[in-house]
Amino acid sequence: MDGSPGEEHLAFTQWAASNGVKINGIAPARFPGRRLGMVATRTIKEDEVILSVPLGLMVTIDSIPSWFVDRFPENASIHAIMSAYLTHGDAELLQPLEAWRRTWPSWQEFEDTMPVLWPEHLRRLNSSGSEMGSTSSSEPSILPLSISGLWNSFSKRQVNVDYETRYQQLLAQQEKRLKDSWEHVVSVFPDTKWEDFAYHWFIINSRSFYYTSPGKGEPEDWNDAIALVPFADYFNHEDEAACGVNFDGSKYTFTATKKYAKGEEIFMSYGGHSNDFLLVEYGFYLDQNESDSIYLDDIIFPELSLPQKKELALREYFGNFEVSEEGPSTSTQLAACLKYMSLRDWRKYVLGQSDRSVDRQKTAAVIREWVDTYRKESITTISIIENMKKKAAAADSTAVESKKETERLDMILGRWIQIQQLCEKIIERLR
Repeated sequence: MDGSPGEEHLAFTQWAASNGVKINGIAPARFPGRRLGMVATRTIKEDEVILSVPLGLMVTIDSIPSWFVDRFPENASIHAIMSAYLTHGDAELLQPLEAWRRTWPSWQEFEDTMPVLWPEHLRRLNSSGSEMGSTSSSEPSILPLSISGLWNSFSKRQVNVDYETRYQQLLAQQEKRLKDSWEHVVSVFPDTKWEDFAYHWFIINSRSFYYTSPGKGEPEDWNDAIALVPFADYFNHEDEAACGVNFDGSKYTFTATKKYAKGEEIFMSYGGHSNDFLLVEYGFYLDQNESDSIYLDDIIFPELSLPQKKELALREYFGNFEVSEEGPSTSTQLAACLKYMSLRDWRKYVLGQSDRSVDRQKTAAVIREWVDTYRKESITTISIIENMKKKAAAADSTAVESKKETERLDMILGRWIQIQQLCEKIIERLR
């Protein structure tokens, strides 16, 4: 740990404490080679409350004046309205947030780490109408498959069926949310500068906590169940973090679920997400992530007949064929069974009537072959990225441009190496 995070963070800590945030044995701190995080300033006991943030200090859709919210069309997202408020809200109303805002990351930090803001050649997508720009189909795709939906070593076929893919086509989904938000904001504030709006959109996207308006239930889009929670946004993510998080309608409370030593970083969990999701939504991924996984939809669908696809859809096992290091999902196993079982026997198995035709070894062998296709894609793409790195190093460009290109390529290369290793672990477990 480097010590003091900087004067603006110390000033914000004082502001938070004087405005009702209860800070108990923790503080923001810098960690070598990483972003700011939360550190224990003393020994913290298990079950000790380390932070409490009252609702009155949070930025929510309910804390924004109704006259501002009412200017937007009914289909405008909460994310869009909150971004607009931070961009165009009354200066006097926003002034109390100033100490907090000075601690937020810069626009440059978002540009460096968020794939949606990268140059076109680094974020080619499987989206012919990509509003953020797209490149020629002759160019390779270097983003992971769950992010881009594009392959370099495999001929993908269109399914031509709409189904929810929350953890696939991630960047296209994010682009659409960003584009829709932008269109709603400029319909109310035509002179909005793109960078000002986008900066606040990413602040909210990357730093929000779960929140729903009292009495209104879940929003239609889960991305709109959001609130900015001061000081709590210093916590970095760990999949199995030893930090309990609770919102009781009046305050957010954070509790240590193990003993922490002085100087130890304290994490919280943003939820069980794959590293591809973390990369797109937050601009980082974990070295160790128990929730990491791959999806085999593009590999499996071409091998299924129309009647087999209909059976999967009828039983609600269609698509999102996920495999993690712990093993394949139920839908993936059932799709594999279709490769060697008759539809009659398969139906009996799904309905729990008979499993006589199920062969565990055959099922595992089918899934191993599918995962090996994914592994081969990782090897191909790793080679492509390594060649791009060589070209970037030799390019006649400014040192800053060359460094940015290399850092982004290194980031994606590291992710693909993780994917290759994950595939190899899965294959080994299925033997």
